[in-house]
Amino acid sequence: MSSFVIVGAGECGARAAFALRERGFDGAVTLVGTEPLLPYERPPLSKDAIVAGARPTFVADAAHFEAERIRIVIGESVTAIDRNGRNVALSNGSRLPYDKLLLATGASARELPAAPCSDGRIRVLRSYGDASAIRPHMAEGNHIAIIGGGFIGLELAASARKLGASVTILEGLPRVLTRGVPAEIAEVVCNRHRGAGVELLFGIKIAAINERSSDVRISLEDGRVIAANLLVLGIGSIPNVALADAAGLVIDNGIAVDQHLQTSDPDIFAAGDCCSFPIGHYGGRRIRLESWRNAHEQGALAGANMMGAQETSAAVPWFWSDQYDLTLQIAGLAEGAVTTVRRNLSTEAFILFHLDADGRLLAASGVGPGNAIARDIRLAEMLIAAGRHPDPAALAAPEVKLKQLLAA
Repeated sequence: MSSFVIVGAGECGARAAFALRERGFDGAVTLVGTEPLLPYERPPLSKDAIVAGARPTFVADAAHFEAERIRIVIGESVTAIDRNGRNVALSNGSRLPYDKLLLATGASARELPAAPCSDGRIRVLRSYGDASAIRPHMAEGNHIAIIGGGFIGLELAASARKLGASVTILEGLPRVLTRGVPAEIAEVVCNRHRGAGVELLFGIKIAAINERSSDVRISLEDGRVIAANLLVLGIGSIPNVALADAAGLVIDNGIAVDQHLQTSDPDIFAAGDCCSFPIGHYGGRRIRLESWRNAHEQGALAGANMMGAQETSAAVPWFWSDQYDLTLQIAGLAEGAVTTVRRNLSTEAFILFHLDADGRLLAASGVGPGNAIARDIRLAEMLIAAGRHPDPAALAAPEVKLKQLLAA
């Protein structure tokens, strides 16, 4: 009987396991995860898990995994891959044989050498355990310092303000959301945080960080000292490639895979945050995506291709973030755009369309309260997938429905 092993029991790994069964695989499926929890979704960690103390949102319950005959080994890690022997070594000393192997190892939060994370007042947010440790500090009267003005830092700041804690965000660059978010949208988000009482400091250079029993002191090069009850590092992530690297697989900004998510070993696949892949909509450029949708879709794709389907992804990258009453969404990749067209949906909501030199729509970025931008971003995503060259004047005119442009 064939045996497929999936390393990484997150959203991506779990979706791959279920996809194998949906595609008719009747052999053994084993899912290995280091956390002592069933696979769960990570987007709520910076929101509901902090604000409401919500339990994890599980991908499926234990009964569902059992019904699908998916064996879950949780609380254990894979320590080595034996490609010649076609097995993996577990931290408990046992070995699992495989015919096909999927690496869905995700990414780890980047840390500062000057501020190693601890069980005390310096934290990162990557797991439910992290969220549970951070939440008690998010109380009225406490001060939270966050290094990094990206999505994680800003979402945590919004959650902290909802719970009454004061917040200072320290960002080394001139603005928030410098990776992939247009300055016009970043400004809206920044103003919303300032309106909620968040202090944002830009161009910051840190001289020293000292953790004490009562607080954390962040000394800046300009002489200022920020004292906080908790310091959270939100400075990006690093793909977990050590296992693949030690096994001799090709690494290129993550575990390098082809359009079928196959690594340099034909019997080993990789998917989700840990891998880089060529994206067809953008000339086969190799990218690595960290998003819930990408993990979800690549998990299903990997499961299909482990069965020999040889399918490729036709998905357009999509990201979102909820902060206070604002929703930010981005479809596509704007790199290479030479023209930006703005569509005002209301006094509070707008979308920016990014076109290349030939007029092809590469990406759309929007911000607004609630679901104000959701429908148009979805239609823009479909326009991008279809490779359309929409009339810029039509994109700018809110009375022209994007559905008409799609049907044209």
